[in-house]
Formats: sequence, C-alpha cells, structure tokens
Amino acid sequence: MATAPESKPHRLDGAALAQLARDIKVWGGELGFQEVAITDVDLSAYRPHLEHWLANHYHGEMDYMARHGSLRLEPQTLVPDTLRVVCVRMDYALTTANSLAPLKQADKAYVSRYARGRDYHKLIRKRLQRLADRITEATGPFGYRAFVDSAPVLERALAEKAGLGWIGKNTMLINKQAGSWFFLAELFTDLPLPVDTPTTAHCGSCTACLDICPTQAFVGPNVLDARRCISYLTIELRDAIPLELRPLMGNRVFGCDDCQLICPWNKFTRVSKEDDFRPRHSLDDAQLTDLFLWSEEEFLRCTEGSAIRRIGYECWLRNLAVALGNAPTTPAILTALRARAAHPSALVREHVAWALGRHVEGGPV
Repeated sequence: MATAPESKPHRLDGAALAQLARDIKVWGGELGFQEVAITDVDLSAYRPHLEHWLANHYHGEMDYMARHGSLRLEPQTLVPDTLRVVCVRMDYALTTANSLAPLKQADKAYVSRYARGRDYHKLIRKRLQRLADRITEATGPFGYRAFVDSAPVLERALAEKAGLGWIGKNTMLINKQAGSWFFLAELFTDLPLPVDTPTTAHCGSCTACLDICPTQAFVGPNVLDARRCISYLTIELRDAIPLELRPLMGNRVFGCDDCQLICPWNKFTRVSKEDDFRPRHSLDDAQLTDLFLWSEEEFLRCTEGSAIRRIGYECWLRNLAVALGNAPTTPAILTALRARAAHPSALVREHVAWALGRHVEGGPV
C-alpha cells in the first residue's frame, strides 16, 4: 500500500472514526466530488457474475480482464492491508438534455460525452491526493492508494456497495438523484472507517437501454457482450471491426452513449462545473471529413491530454472511415475517403475500401 511517510498503527476509537468518515465526505464535496461513500472490501457476491462473464468470453480481446480477475474481486490482495474503500463520483455532463438527435446527423462525428474534453484521470487523481492529504492532516500518516480507472478495480461494484447507486441493466452505475453521467474513482485505505449502506435497484421493468443498443450488445439485463459494444469496437479493439457490425455503428467514432441517453433516470442529470470537461476542438459538433483529414501531427496535438489519444491515429482513422461509410454520399465524403485510399496502414486502407464500396457501389461490401 502506498503510504504517507512514517505510517503507523491507527489508534482512533469508534467515535473518532465515525467523525472522520463524516469529515471525509465534507472534504470530498469541497474538492469537487458530488458524492463520497465508504465500503468494505468483501466483493464475494460479485464473483459469480464476473466469472460467468469471463467464461463466456464477453470481454473479447481485453485479456487483462481475465488476467487480473481475482485481483478485481479482492481489493485487499491488490493493495495489502486495505480495509475500506472510499468511493467518489464526479459529474461530467454539460447539459441536462439527453437528445438522440446528434446520432441522426450522419455527416458529423459522435464522440462519447466523457471524452470530449480533457482526460479526467489526472484531474480526479489530483483531487483524490488532496483528499488523502486532508485525511493525513487529521489522523497522521495512514496507508492509502488512489485509483482512477487505472488498475484492476471493480469500481462499479464497490460504488454500488458503498451506496453511490445501483448497477443498472445497461451495466452503468445509476444514481437516483443524478442519473449516470459521472466518473468513479477510489481511495483504498487501511483506516477501519464505518461503512455506508447500499441502495436498492430501481430499473424496474424498463428495458429501454437494452432495446436501443445499435448492435444488440446486451445478452440480457446486466450482461454486456463487449465484442458487440461500440465502445469496445472503437476504443479497445485494435484490429478490423467485424463487417456485420460496421453499418450498425452509424456516426459513433469514439465510444457510445445510447444506453445512457435513453435512460429515464438521466432526467435527473446534473451539469458539471468543471471547465476541463468542456469540449475541445469542437468534438461535440465536428464534421467527419474534417476529423478524417487530420494529419498524425494534428491528431497528436488535438488529442493531447485527451482520452482519445490512447486509441492511436490508425484506430482513429479506422473509426472515422466506418462512420464515413455510413454517411450520405457527398462529393466531400468521397474526396476525403479517396485521399486515404492508399494510406500506409493496411488497417486504414481496408476500412476506407469498405466505406468507398458503400458509396460507389451503393451498398455494403
């Protein structure tokens, strides 16, 4: 466990720990987290679901999910001496509107809302460190380690146990007062803090998220086959996108928000006040052709400090080629695709050829 210098056994009694837990929640709010809750490390109830999901290979090529499966279920093994997990959430939506209209603008790129601004990892990690510093000031050195989607952590399960919401049928964590447009992060600690009470699930009989999925990636409620998920296809997959799924992807070039846009609980969406989450380079309203014609240098410059950079330039062009293949035929789209027809990357060439075939031959190839 990463520790503050000269960490030593804790001597706080029950009343002091209860007060510390209340203080941590106040400090978290002051640091910009919309909610803070605490849970223990017992994730045994989630083991059957995870093992079934892995056994069915729903994780696709995300080998790390299987490789680190046991660590996800045992926080105390991932970080020795962990007794509690302080879970936080931070809203990132910039509008209370949850319109599907942008998905109908076939000549424009749809980038998942979370990725339009600066990468959230550094911002939230710094806030977690400041929270740890506040705790150190109050208690003296203690053991802790912060995680922001950066290690084998079953973050939605921990957040659900902590009471930040429930894991909905779309596998997202849903909060009754705020919907699901928020980031999660965790502070593992050896402090024996009192834990919070989990909430109950409130999806009821609604299946809107399952029904709207463009690629029908949901095997059933709470079960996602990542191999068919557009977020997986555009972000995690590094090879060719399966032919049968390409026409279903529409204009989605990085991630997919459909199952959140349609969720009734997102009528309670709260607007973020974080400037870092505001769209850069017009990624909330960009023409496919403009993005497709970025040079590699432009891609690296425009995605600096962005979650998009992790997929690399080739996959960026691959995704855009598919979207261009799904767009209405126009001279500008044909010109853009032909400009990349002889691209050095075989992956890019193959997807450009498919897209051109959709326009020139008038149908899928």
